[in-house]
Amino acid sequence: MANRTISKNTRAGLIEGECDPAFNGVLDAFIENFETRDEVGASVCLAVKGRTVVDLWGGRVAVDGAPWARDTVSIVFSATKGASALCAHMAADRGLLDLDAPVTRYWPEFGQAGKEGALVSMMLDHSVGLPHVRTKVKQGGFYDYDYMIAMLEKEEPFWKPGIRNGYHGITSAWTVGEMVHRSTGTRLGRFFQEQVARPLGLDFWIGFPAEMEHRVAPMIYAPITDEVRNSRISQAAINEKDSPTHYFMFNVGGFDANSREAHAAEIGSANGISNARGLAGLYAPLANGGELNGVRLVSQDTLRRMALCSVATHEDATLRIPTRFSLGFMKAMDNRRLENSAHCSLLISESAFGHVGAGGSLGFADPECGMSFGYTMNRMGFGILMNDRGQTLVDAAYRALGYRSNISGVWA
Repeated sequence: MANRTISKNTRAGLIEGECDPAFNGVLDAFIENFETRDEVGASVCLAVKGRTVVDLWGGRVAVDGAPWARDTVSIVFSATKGASALCAHMAADRGLLDLDAPVTRYWPEFGQAGKEGALVSMMLDHSVGLPHVRTKVKQGGFYDYDYMIAMLEKEEPFWKPGIRNGYHGITSAWTVGEMVHRSTGTRLGRFFQEQVARPLGLDFWIGFPAEMEHRVAPMIYAPITDEVRNSRISQAAINEKDSPTHYFMFNVGGFDANSREAHAAEIGSANGISNARGLAGLYAPLANGGELNGVRLVSQDTLRRMALCSVATHEDATLRIPTRFSLGFMKAMDNRRLENSAHCSLLISESAFGHVGAGGSLGFADPECGMSFGYTMNRMGFGILMNDRGQTLVDAAYRALGYRSNISGVWA
């Protein structure tokens, strides 16, 4: 069935785009986000077997600001990690990077202060032991790639690499990023642009061009409420001064997600700039055997490894909730029944893999049904993983594809 053109006024502004009538549930959920869930500006896109069935955008780039346009983009925070991980897997697929090799094969300087036995795979599944740094990050430090590389080389790990995992929320920019750099001879941002974004025609950058800065919708930060203060991660950050959680939350060198410096830097864990179309487009080949429209990113064997769960824990050392990761990607996580952990779940199918960004952005691939999905927004929700705005869109997409329930913790 052909997609129909959408133009719908809501309380928060105009929604535009196109939608296959079979996916009207996604459209309805997107409208409802603006009408009742305080969405300001957002985009959602999904494709099935490479065909775009939903491509919607709407609202405003700021409260009472200009309309969110088709080409509006925003920072997607940790949804960037999916792009970085893909680059590492592409290097491995080409025989340039052995994921089972010692890190020191490629990065000899890393092998000090207790990190001598670290493996490349540990960089990807958050077990290498550097969920953050204890050393105080200088003002603007995250924008200085070489400075952060030198810091990580000298840093002592929080645990012996490989024995547990804790989310490397920022530091994976340089652990994974330097694996791509050392193995391919090309820095991550450039590799991603030349080998992924440009061939696929994606509006997606790790290191955003100055001449496009006018297209970026600034982030509206979530308010600090009692629920936020009492959450597991907040309590650990406040009360455990030498924990990875504390440093992750407070040792950030003045990072400002809305600054030109943050947009221009190469932070492969946190500063990708895109929209839903870009995220869905990134994952479209991965939902369809590793190739789409003549562009092959990885082989099917590599794709299977990307989707396999590598680590799972009852308490992530950083996030303080149960987490599950493949090599570089989030898997389904169901923490709906966990106390003090609102919005700390990601309900997708067991075959799916992708990454959430702070505030609720999301991109993922589901090879089981050939679906790729992207959602971006400019008003951040609180919580570590998905809030109601993004999750209701995911739920509607799965229902449209005939999935029955997520009671088990995954869509089935």
